[in-house]
Amino acid sequence: MDSLNSNAAKDLVASDPIAQDLIARDRASVWHPFTQAGLERDPIAVASARGATLVLEDGREIIDAVSSWWTSLHGHGEPALVEAMVRQAQTLDHVMFAGTTHRPAVELAERLTALAPGDLSRAFYSDNGSTAVEVALKIALQAHQRTGHPERTVFVALEGSYHGDTFGAMAVGDPDPFFAPFQQFLFEVRRVPADAGALEAALEDLGPRAAGVIMEPLVQGAAGMWMHGADFVRAARESTSRRGLYLLADEVMTGFGRTGSLFACEQAGVAPDLLCLAKGLTGGMTPMSVTLATEELFDLFLSNERAHAFFHGHSFTAHAIGCAVALASLDLVIERNVPRVLDEVGARIEERLLAELRTGRYLKLRRTGGIVAFDLADPKSQGYLADRTLELRRLAIDHGVLLRPLGSTVYAMPPACLADAELSKVVDAMVQLSES
Repeated sequence: MDSLNSNAAKDLVASDPIAQDLIARDRASVWHPFTQAGLERDPIAVASARGATLVLEDGREIIDAVSSWWTSLHGHGEPALVEAMVRQAQTLDHVMFAGTTHRPAVELAERLTALAPGDLSRAFYSDNGSTAVEVALKIALQAHQRTGHPERTVFVALEGSYHGDTFGAMAVGDPDPFFAPFQQFLFEVRRVPADAGALEAALEDLGPRAAGVIMEPLVQGAAGMWMHGADFVRAARESTSRRGLYLLADEVMTGFGRTGSLFACEQAGVAPDLLCLAKGLTGGMTPMSVTLATEELFDLFLSNERAHAFFHGHSFTAHAIGCAVALASLDLVIERNVPRVLDEVGARIEERLLAELRTGRYLKLRRTGGIVAFDLADPKSQGYLADRTLELRRLAIDHGVLLRPLGSTVYAMPPACLADAELSKVVDAMVQLSES
């Protein structure tokens, strides 16, 4: 169905009793993430999805141009992933991972450690990106304790960073605007811009208190798709290695081809000590995450004393179905060369935007791989919490495209299956937002 104008879209929703009933029930019982229910209009009710298209309960079709919060790597309902899920569910759905193991978990760990940069040889499974970061932080802090440096407790993170919503992840994230109410409960972190000199100065100032550096390499997602070069990632690795500190790479968003390479660290020729993965790990099909660590870190927890074990876990650690789907997704990533495909999609979007955006209506058009963004020049759209952002989301949906601007930043991060006609609609919607 063609995208609808605003009034027609509202009329269609109002005339569809099934959609209206579902939305009314949602309004009465559901609490949505990152949503101010007192301001935002009713959510769109999604009935089904295939490829890059979401089909709504009222019959509209909307292009998922942000891959459903950056998770849908190949597109919705990818048959190979569905088949892997069904096949595994019929064999082994789940078993606790403390004291047991199973083939999908072992094979996925082998595949990931073989593909990851450097000497990352151990895979610790968890449930989502935030917990993958939480695991990495806990490993790094305890590793310093085990090596006789308990004073090393302060991480250096980037300004504007976001690493998740659990307490450790909140601590290394920038408190504004998400985490300010919790600041008194969060451990100390030093924040710097993505600048080698600033990073070096912060580590020098912290001296023996520094624990390591955590970053999203190449692209800071929730910050507003801020992008920095591979040189900065290399500088971070050099600065941490020289001091015996840990480099934690949060590739929850950037992993599995989003930046044009399998992992963003590869473009810098850098091997982190800890690598956090989620989102595209299962192609967006099931929730799952993993933290990859070096053998050196793993060995620090080996002991004849049970109290020296790494005490962290989740009920669904190494979920067998999730592992099987992740293996199938990895096969597709390699067979279809998803990093190259996403890079080409991003290049085509960037080219179209360069030709169609009007000077003075936007700032800083930028791209890394399949991630394309620009900032609105409109002062009413500045800041993540700007009311204008809600209007921009509505306008995009009325144009048949799901976009979720980050304050003044309009961006696209579509799945690899995006067709040419769909790409044109995404560009058209982005241009419309710049001119609205």
